[in-house]
Amino acid sequence: MRLRVGLRIGFMGTPDFACEALAALHESDHDIICVYSQPPRPKGRGHKVQNSSVHKFARSHDIPVFHPQNLKSKDVQAEFAAHNLDVAIVAAYGLILPQAVLDAPRYGCLNIHGSLLPRWRGASPIQHAIWKGDSETGVTIMQMEAGLDTGPMIVKEALPITGEATAASLHDELAALGGRMIIDVLDSLARDGNVVAQPQDDAQSNYAPLLKKSDGAINWSDSAADIDRQIRALNPWPGTTGTLDGAHFKIINATLRPEIIKAAPGRIINKNGDISCGGGSVLRLLTIQPEGKRAMDFASGLNGGYVQVEKL
Repeated sequence: MRLRVGLRIGFMGTPDFACEALAALHESDHDIICVYSQPPRPKGRGHKVQNSSVHKFARSHDIPVFHPQNLKSKDVQAEFAAHNLDVAIVAAYGLILPQAVLDAPRYGCLNIHGSLLPRWRGASPIQHAIWKGDSETGVTIMQMEAGLDTGPMIVKEALPITGEATAASLHDELAALGGRMIIDVLDSLARDGNVVAQPQDDAQSNYAPLLKKSDGAINWSDSAADIDRQIRALNPWPGTTGTLDGAHFKIINATLRPEIIKAAPGRIINKNGDISCGGGSVLRLLTIQPEGKRAMDFASGLNGGYVQVEKL
């Protein structure tokens, strides 16, 4: 059923996660009036200033792009209000929206959040869902308010978290899911003139803070299951690092083993790459990256002398 009238949409997002939703909106019956993204910043080894993924997509499709440093000034807020939007869609924008911005669109601002709210609020819900052992995650479309991810929920859809899921793979699934979900919500809003939203239970919420490089430090005294989740949750960034025989390694990929052994944590116990962890649990290292070297499978690391098996 086609819409009688498409909505005037403003889109606010920055990374790849947001691009899926922007692409879906571009193919919909709604009109993207403007895109807001974080300012161009230096990236990569050469520190070359680059536009965000959302900025690049918008420019390539002739959509006006705005990238203020923040949304606090009256001039920026007045410019945003002048777009005369029906609704603004926000996906991983990275800037706080003042009340004047939240109130400017006719139907307010809707957020595409990569978790089953209120489970994980904050900057890294995808990573924390894996790291803390959740069996599922998903996407929530919510009506934004001044609090951090506290607004009432319009719709949620779940995805299982498998034992092989990484932050990268789950990110892609959730981004595609969010793109599909937001179109359904907007089509309903355009037809009915409103959406039904349910308040969150604040008592069930957890905070997923912005990740730091230090989060990737592996403690071999943790259980193999905990370390496995840490490796997958922090892939690709910030990645995980462990110390073996005094040398630092990035741990790119690993898998759990069923054995229970008696060995001090952090010892490589055989040529298969099995390493002892907390409680006698075992993790098998599949892909490692010694300092200053390329990533390699464990056998190559062993043959190259970068790791060695310890006698028990």
